[in-house]
Amino acid sequence: MMAFMGTSLNILNALVPGGDERVDLVVRDGKITAVGPAVARPDTDETIDATGLWVIPGLVDCHTHFTQWSKTLGRLDLIDAKSATEAMAMLRAHLDARRAAGTLDPDAFVVGMRFRHSLWADDEQPTLAAIDAAAGEQPVALSSADMHCGWVNSAAARRLGVHADAKTGLVGELEWFDAYTKFDKAPGAAEETDRLLREAEKDAASKGVTAIRDYEMAENIDTWIARFAAGIDGLRVKAGVYPERMEAAIAAGWHTGKPLPGSRGLGEVGAMKLISDGSLNTRSAYCSKPYSGITPATYGTLSYTPSQIARYMRLATEHGFRIACHAIGDEANAVVLDAAELTHARGSIEHAQMLRREDIPRLAALGLEASVQPQHAMDDRDVIDRFWANPAGVPYAFRSLHAAGTRLRLGSDAPVAPLDPWMAISAAVFATESSAREPFQPEQRLPLRVALAASTEVGRGYLRSGDDADFVLLDADPYAMETPEAMRAMRNHVAMTFLAGRRTY
Repeated sequence: MMAFMGTSLNILNALVPGGDERVDLVVRDGKITAVGPAVARPDTDETIDATGLWVIPGLVDCHTHFTQWSKTLGRLDLIDAKSATEAMAMLRAHLDARRAAGTLDPDAFVVGMRFRHSLWADDEQPTLAAIDAAAGEQPVALSSADMHCGWVNSAAARRLGVHADAKTGLVGELEWFDAYTKFDKAPGAAEETDRLLREAEKDAASKGVTAIRDYEMAENIDTWIARFAAGIDGLRVKAGVYPERMEAAIAAGWHTGKPLPGSRGLGEVGAMKLISDGSLNTRSAYCSKPYSGITPATYGTLSYTPSQIARYMRLATEHGFRIACHAIGDEANAVVLDAAELTHARGSIEHAQMLRREDIPRLAALGLEASVQPQHAMDDRDVIDRFWANPAGVPYAFRSLHAAGTRLRLGSDAPVAPLDPWMAISAAVFATESSAREPFQPEQRLPLRVALAASTEVGRGYLRSGDDADFVLLDADPYAMETPEAMRAMRNHVAMTFLAGRRTY
């Protein structure tokens, strides 16, 4: 069923970015039925004069953990902590504020997000003793910025049933992924989650976002059916499925692209999301060369054996699922590409953070997209110098992948980076967050035209007749932005956002 049947809308005199062309848009039943000069129709429900505004397709974030991103709007955010000492000071202040407000339940988890210990000095790393001293018997669980490990106190470890390292208090990879889902089952968590989800959808719409791909580590299909039924419907959603849930999804008749009941055309089943290795920041991305400065030598880890990866890809492909395969280290990317070639899987490589030069053209040759997060390059540029000082491949090879013919899709991996396409576009185009700092790997910068297109579902920076009526009106031309600061500020220039012809901002 089409979304929002019966709606009709004219948009008049909108500018096309990068030039002085003006167009009208005609919207009927959630679709754009005409685009061009003076094509407006008299028989519409509403007419908006867009003189002085620029129009682009709705923006998409192609890699989110949307529930966890939503929770950052209400949880302790440690992204600015530059040491374990600072993180614990922020935790103490948070606990004190909660106590003073009467909102600290001694039986409920206090959850923090986005600490970046990979950038902390060796003598300022997480310890179990430090978090126990700060939190006492209040169960506290802090998630790293890349979500690949947690820092928990003893009280939280007991309640979660996890094995926190006796020295560091860290819990890693699959054990942490499983533990993290337990926070959503606490008393009152469902009501808080719904409230924050609605806030997160409004926040996304204010930045021009109309669609996400959600790879939350949960049962996403039933979850999003329930959310649409509850009126959480401010975005188009492709709901990913993890390997361990594939057989149940197949038995239920799901496949990639199948509409979610009750979503009015806004929700559909997404790809099978498989995490092949860890991350750079936790030194668990699987590489062919050892991490620099680490003793004893470590190469990272695979989350599944190569044969298991191939088996899951074959299962997905045979039952109508595309793949979305997380691969960060060069060795993990090689393993994943080999498996895709063997099984004829289609879909995307998520992150593709380090690729051997000979593997760069393989994505296009295999018909795979590269779903990349340019802001990660900004966050990781100093970590790369520290732990990938002698890489076996090319980190963040955006321009090389584009030149090889690979379709790029941009995203955030929120909450690892903020859900903000303008931040991703800026990072891809300028390769620096500040005009005062030199670009990181300037040879890998993308043209703005390419970065903007990779941030839309339609794969271009302009609208056509027949497109879904997902579009954004801006009060500034993105092509006129000449600095990273100006491009990042484009989120403040979103005048209106429309989803299937319905105004969401």
